[in-house]
Amino acid sequence: MLKTCIALLALVCAAGPAVAQTPASTPTDDATKAHTSDIGFSYSLPVDWEVVDTAASVSAVKEKVKDEATSEGEKRGADCTQVALTARHGTPPSVVVVVAVPFACLGQSMTEKDLPAFAGGTSDGIKNTFDVVDPISGSYTLGAHSMWIERAKANPKGHPETHYTLEIVCSLLKKGAVCWMNLAADNAALQTFERGLVELEGEAGVPLVPLTAFDKKPS
Repeated sequence: MLKTCIALLALVCAAGPAVAQTPASTPTDDATKAHTSDIGFSYSLPVDWEVVDTAASVSAVKEKVKDEATSEGEKRGADCTQVALTARHGTPPSVVVVVAVPFACLGQSMTEKDLPAFAGGTSDGIKNTFDVVDPISGSYTLGAHSMWIERAKANPKGHPETHYTLEIVCSLLKKGAVCWMNLAADNAALQTFERGLVELEGEAGVPLVPLTAFDKKPS
């Protein structure tokens, strides 16, 4: 199961820097709406976050992952991974990337016990392109869904002058796995990411990250 996630890690790592460097697109009406996925979730960002089309760069990354894959599971993971949303805001740009993996495409599913390893692997994959320090992790629930979260300081490798707060949230739905990633250049961008309304499998919309996400759980 975890081997099939290696493709996902590569895509997540590649998507953030690619969005930051992509020329800004012309905002469309879609930027004012919740961004939805067929696996059963939606996520909203303000109108002034510009949606960026990274289809070409993601396609190139998928081909690279498949060329370097050592198993059919990894190749299938690359084919099945969907970048549901990429958006940017400000200068230097803050970036949001949302990645989904439908279980029907993979031919297998994950259970709640797989979430820490899946999400932790996604976080580790970021270290291929970023220097990451002082990570803290937590867990919480939104309705019936378990959520995994990690926050850290980060800068692109070779660019210590560029500082981000990196935050990753992952969850498992009935139809697939999903991760939201934020490279926040300032606190306002981090708050926008965390306050973005998420709807999971028909449940009422709530902020993606509650204020208590990093509170220590009773032993």
